[in-house]
Amino acid sequence: MSPKVGKSKPAVWPENPLRDPQDRRLPRIAGPSGLVIFGVTGDLSRKKLMPAIYDLANRGLLPPGFALTGFARRDWENQDFAQVVYEAVKEHARTPFREEVWQQLSEGFRFVQGEFDDGKAFDQLRQTIDELDEQQGTQGNHAFYLSVPPKAFPEVVRQLKEHGLADPKADSWRRVVIEKPFGHDLKSARELNKVVDEVFPPESVFRIDHYLGKETVQNIMALRFANTMFEPLWNRSYVDHIQITMAEDIGIGGRAGYYDGIGAARDVIQNHLLQLLALTAMEEPVSFDADSLVAEKLKVLSSIKLPDDLSRGTVRAQYTRGWQGGELAKGYLEEDGIPPDSRTDTYAAIKLEIANRRWAGVPFYLRAGKRLGRRVTEIAVVFQRAPHLPFDATATEELGQNALVIRVQPDEGMTVRFGSKVPGTAMEVRDVNMDFAYGESFTESSPEAYERLLLDVLLGDAPLFPRHEEVELSWKILDPIEEHWAQHGKPEPYVSGTWGPDAADEMLARDGRSWRRP
Repeated sequence: MSPKVGKSKPAVWPENPLRDPQDRRLPRIAGPSGLVIFGVTGDLSRKKLMPAIYDLANRGLLPPGFALTGFARRDWENQDFAQVVYEAVKEHARTPFREEVWQQLSEGFRFVQGEFDDGKAFDQLRQTIDELDEQQGTQGNHAFYLSVPPKAFPEVVRQLKEHGLADPKADSWRRVVIEKPFGHDLKSARELNKVVDEVFPPESVFRIDHYLGKETVQNIMALRFANTMFEPLWNRSYVDHIQITMAEDIGIGGRAGYYDGIGAARDVIQNHLLQLLALTAMEEPVSFDADSLVAEKLKVLSSIKLPDDLSRGTVRAQYTRGWQGGELAKGYLEEDGIPPDSRTDTYAAIKLEIANRRWAGVPFYLRAGKRLGRRVTEIAVVFQRAPHLPFDATATEELGQNALVIRVQPDEGMTVRFGSKVPGTAMEVRDVNMDFAYGESFTESSPEAYERLLLDVLLGDAPLFPRHEEVELSWKILDPIEEHWAQHGKPEPYVSGTWGPDAADEMLARDGRSWRRP
């Protein structure tokens, strides 16, 4: 059935007097609200945001009068926008399509045509929001999602302020959601934060790092602090080193305009991997509210120590032509839109240490890259070898180091690697794995990260969103590395389909270690 957009009577959502806020059996449901997406015609909106909104509605987590407004240059009517959402939902939604859910959801769809510098379009947006408050019962509660290039952030935010869209009415809220990257260095991040802070109060600003919405990332905290068997070992007395890997098996695709000049370190390490490091290394917070979590993450990020010699403690590289997945893949410099003399890194590896009592002397190795062996993101906590093995040399030749591996994607779960005796008359010890997989242990499938994060925006719940202090500290860590790379040489080559350059293996070999093969 084709989508339609209509009008409905305002709804009223009274508070449930029988619900205990501490009761975890009932899901959290967003109250009266609407979402405005700037850049609604982009891939992020079509593949992630629109399907996530439908999936939330299908799970009963959005209010009946929820409103979705698109803002873009296209010459669309409301019905055209509804058709685009319909096609995106049919193709990318995680949950089954239900006509009754769609019909109710589509009644709140609106579209506003305009450029980011078009004041008349923002006037029209304000009128549209006022109409939705009356027709859908959104009660003045609206979030603005900036799915736009970073250079457009200041203009959109200023227009929201100038046209009264950022100022909530009494007993309502207005929030802004900013997609990464949050600047390209410390200076630009501070400038962006200043612009945003002049318009929205800190509690109304949500910086999205979709990795923090993944169930397995949130499970890092549950794993550490809900289980007494792990936390006593989570320190320098037992941990040899920690590896955090984000590998992709694809190239840059059609993102040359965005990616060239940014690179793997700015695109992934500055946000995703440093956030994973902070969650892995932080002390136990007093609670899991936003302020407590941020306080502990800030302690970690402010304690990070860079290598004394950045030439030996960091590696950058570019992929070259090679075979991957049975096909011959182009090299980075052969990709469309890439200058032949580009020095942009498609692979980056860095060694960091944390100068505090828990982690003193324990190296954290971070690596990220494109065109690697397979798509995987994982955190590997590698433990020290046993101080004394009462076996002869041959009995333990196949025994490595104990490790706890948290798999963030794609096979979400956890693996524990430990030594076990091989059946037989000889005392031979070999590594074995004990595995936990989300898909096998729980009957409910994990929601997409954007489902969790969008719902948190509508609820005003901010634990999974980085604060501007975290963003600035992350740039303080990465900026010296980027400056060193800019002044010294060019990226190392590595063949597509491999696990990176020889220089990255040599970086760990100098410490007597090696990269884990996911």
